[in-house]
Amino acid sequence: MSRSFIFFLLLAIFSCSFVSSTSDNFSSESLDASLQAFAFKTLVRHRPHTGALYKAILPDNLSSIDVSIVRLRSRRLWNRGANFSFFHIPSRTMPVPHVRRLAIVYQNLGNLSSQFYRLKGYSLITPVVGFLVFDASNVRSKSIRKLSLNTMGKPISIHFPSFALSDTRCVAFNGNGTVYLSEMGVPAAGVCYCRDEGHFSVVVPVKRKLVGLWYLWVSGFVLGISGLAVAGYAGMVGVRILKTKKIQVMERQADEDLILESRWVGCSKMPSAAVTRTQPVLENGGVQ
Repeated sequence: MSRSFIFFLLLAIFSCSFVSSTSDNFSSESLDASLQAFAFKTLVRHRPHTGALYKAILPDNLSSIDVSIVRLRSRRLWNRGANFSFFHIPSRTMPVPHVRRLAIVYQNLGNLSSQFYRLKGYSLITPVVGFLVFDASNVRSKSIRKLSLNTMGKPISIHFPSFALSDTRCVAFNGNGTVYLSEMGVPAAGVCYCRDEGHFSVVVPVKRKLVGLWYLWVSGFVLGISGLAVAGYAGMVGVRILKTKKIQVMERQADEDLILESRWVGCSKMPSAAVTRTQPVLENGGVQ
């Protein structure tokens, strides 16, 4: 086997392992940058109409994430707001700093949510969703400026599925690493609120899960011990019954094999075995 063949084989193995682990090496910031790049490539490819939502095409290692992008005029955002994906941005909202056109990138991290966003003491019960705002004056530019929103004091609503749990919380993950917990605005409808871009989810305290797991573990342990005790007792009883039957069989066989005749000795009747004497045999085969 040549050295060149071995080199290319190792290179292929390394490349495959790198692709399969790419999602694990992302930080939340680098993930946002990558998703933004894929979204703008989609925007360039479609030559988009203003106000149309386009779904971005992602590589296989990020296929469980949904990303979409919409380009809007600032005037339309001010007059109508934006109602796409999980988010409703109210009217009278303007980008900061002001630009003529802006693009909103929507994200749904799906089952990869917990790999990028965690909150100690809480567990995510919905995927992490988010939106980021960018300057769309030149979508082909290599350096696209990030924007924020001014809603004039009105909240941006985030619509999750409805929940029956009473201790659910809304969580907001900000770009600077800070996390904010808040009460759910309308628990029956699963609505959370925010003031600006970011990533959001719904969480519950971990103790709810731990109590359930503790109860199941204790119940299983008690049932297991009870089952072992019952099985052990049944085994002991079975062994004793088998021993008793074996002894009875042996005694019965002994009684059947040993049959003694009875004789009177004085005034008593006593068992007597028949006497058998071995007849002497001469060396020449004759009997005395």
